[in-house]
Amino acid sequence: MTGHGTNSWLVDHPGGTAVIDPGSDNPAHLGALLAAAGGRITHILLTHTHPDHVTGARPLGRMAGAPVCGFRHSALASFTPDIALDDGAAVAGLTALHTPGHATDHLCFLAEGGVIFTGDHIMGWSTTMVPPAPHGSVRQFLDGLERIGALAPTLLLPAHGPPIPQPASCIQGLIAHRRSREATILAALRPTPATTEEMMHRVYRAIPAALRRPAELNLLAHLEKLREDGRAIHDRDGWRADAP
Repeated sequence: MTGHGTNSWLVDHPGGTAVIDPGSDNPAHLGALLAAAGGRITHILLTHTHPDHVTGARPLGRMAGAPVCGFRHSALASFTPDIALDDGAAVAGLTALHTPGHATDHLCFLAEGGVIFTGDHIMGWSTTMVPPAPHGSVRQFLDGLERIGALAPTLLLPAHGPPIPQPASCIQGLIAHRRSREATILAALRPTPATTEEMMHRVYRAIPAALRRPAELNLLAHLEKLREDGRAIHDRDGWRADAP
């Protein structure tokens, strides 16, 4: 689910260097971050608290003597940031942007010149998995894409995959992909109820076993949005189309 792994970004600012998403707690990896920063790490910034992002945060913080910064309301019960960030907070020369959808505590970080570190909200190798509530929301994910697009970024630097040098077309493509998926799921709804398993069969004709669970979560997240929009009904018998 992480492609070639999690990107750790080092961002220089007047007071030193911030590390975004230290990722793994592998000693060689953390040592490489310390060496690359020249011993000037002042902040460790988390885009969100999924394991492939947060695991190395505390170990690197201890090694560097730097605080770990994350969204004020952590999605991980066992984690509380040393510095709690709100939407719009300034930290290490960056501006935190709360962009839930993939995770409730997801942040992007805006740098000077229109560069945005997008975490998992926008990735360079795949579309983002959006889980159902309470962990995620398709509506919030789309709102976040619109917000990032409105900032007219010049470059997107994701947590997975390569840099994205054409942000506008990438964001438009992601929105179109979600709208297309939503239309497919809406067309699969019937006046009579269907279980989640039946909806999976209608929407995903053939899918590798390893991707089945993420696909099911994605399906449920889209069904939740359709219910919010008044176009789907869910009861004890399953999911069905709302009457026009």
